[in-house]
Amino acid sequence: MGTLYLVRHGQASFGAQDYDQLSELGAKQSVRLGQYLAGKGLTFDAALCGTLRRQIGTCDGILRGGGYPLEARHWPGLNEFDSHAIIATVHPHPLEKTDSPERYREHFRLLRDGLRQWMNGVVSPKGMPPYQEFRQGVVEVLDHIRKTYQGNVLLVSSGGPISTAVGHVLATSPETTIELNLRIRNSSVTEFEFNPKRHTLVTYNTLPHLDTPELASWITYS
Repeated sequence: MGTLYLVRHGQASFGAQDYDQLSELGAKQSVRLGQYLAGKGLTFDAALCGTLRRQIGTCDGILRGGGYPLEARHWPGLNEFDSHAIIATVHPHPLEKTDSPERYREHFRLLRDGLRQWMNGVVSPKGMPPYQEFRQGVVEVLDHIRKTYQGNVLLVSSGGPISTAVGHVLATSPETTIELNLRIRNSSVTEFEFNPKRHTLVTYNTLPHLDTPELASWITYS
């Protein structure tokens, strides 16, 4: 039996023109997680991540922080959905800059609505596949892992694919999967045990590497 460690990327650049880059704190979160995992004596048979910069940067930071001599395999099925395209299906006009609590809440209210309609096959966001195809890309990665490995595997992705993976294992509704997604914290760890037949959820959205008073300010969500 093996253990799959699913990690959400570190803090990116929410509200900036280019979201797909780690912030300075996001880079620190990634290195700190690697240090923590290595400190526990964990080793990995393989490392996988999506092809987005924030995912690659996080994976590289974990491997560097833990001194792991691995080269990550980049897997497009682990890439995040396009939140702007999803919001545009329910709000076709450009949103104002997310620079206040009210606009922040509006952004996620619209995202929740758009996700629900996309996942239920009601809307087709521009440039994106149907949700079932997105979901299948995540399932293919899970199938590859349980058929290929027997030890520990590191997987770095984003909230959408990770919540989809959890939803697949637990057979949750789209609405529950969305709520799981919107609560995943940066650099959080979700664990699956796996064997050749199945994955089983062990932990969800944990931050053991930041569980000290001096690192409380490092806990972020976007």
